[in-house]
Amino acid sequence: MSDRSLPAAEAGPSATTGERVLNGVIDVILIVFCILMLLPLVFLVSNAFKSPQELLQWPPTIIPRQATLENITSVLAETPLLRWIGNTFLFAVLSTVAIVTTSAVSGYVLGKFRFPGVHIIFGMILATAIIPFEVYMIPLYLGVQQLGLLNSLWGLLIGYLVMSFGIFLIRQYVIASIPDELIEAARIDGASEGWIFLRIVVPLMRGPLGTLAVLAFFQSWTAFTWPMIITATKESYTLEVGLALFQTGFTVDLGRLSAAAALALLPSILFFAFMRRNFVQGVASSGLKE
Repeated sequence: MSDRSLPAAEAGPSATTGERVLNGVIDVILIVFCILMLLPLVFLVSNAFKSPQELLQWPPTIIPRQATLENITSVLAETPLLRWIGNTFLFAVLSTVAIVTTSAVSGYVLGKFRFPGVHIIFGMILATAIIPFEVYMIPLYLGVQQLGLLNSLWGLLIGYLVMSFGIFLIRQYVIASIPDELIEAARIDGASEGWIFLRIVVPLMRGPLGTLAVLAFFQSWTAFTWPMIITATKESYTLEVGLALFQTGFTVDLGRLSAAAALALLPSILFFAFMRRNFVQGVASSGLKE
């Protein structure tokens, strides 16, 4: 042992220095990458407070020389931006509740109940994850049209009620982290299946459910294709569809578009800040860490 430890001890200082240099290089690369990722967001917020003349200047300025609120006041006065934000927020919240509920129930049943065909059903659910939305978008639209739900919140929700990844996430967590003995003990004590699910299983799934809620909320918040084909009136637009109106065939109203996008960021940032703790716990306790 001493024969092997001596060269290592002699090489220790140089190895430590090499590790420090390597860690320093990695830190520099990560900082540069982080700045590059944040730069578009910084310019988005900055452009919201610039005049049209300053928006055309080159090189662009990060801090506006003459900050103005004209873009924001113009957007709020001339477009139903707050209504679009309200439509999107209601759509995202209801979609999140639906996805969390269906994923929790389906994941628990597929993970803890044994019945014929359970693996086939789970395989079919996973298979739907690789089917592009564009494949079944038209049949889904015709179904919504037959139900008379075009230009309505319920029509939007039909496309965002279930998430196959959410079912997979909850099932894997249930199998790995909730012991069968705990559920069997509750059954022996006479607890019903509904009581076991609501009082024992759901509290234990708070971490992955929080993660799933964040993912489902942002999926609905940023949805564009489905709301675009379902809604045809300005009053029923979601935020993403409404923002597309700022771009005409040949020009983009960059100032007003930046102002509207900056205002639209606020609800999603607040939601993530509110759910951040559950999101981190869910990532740390689920298969996402692998």
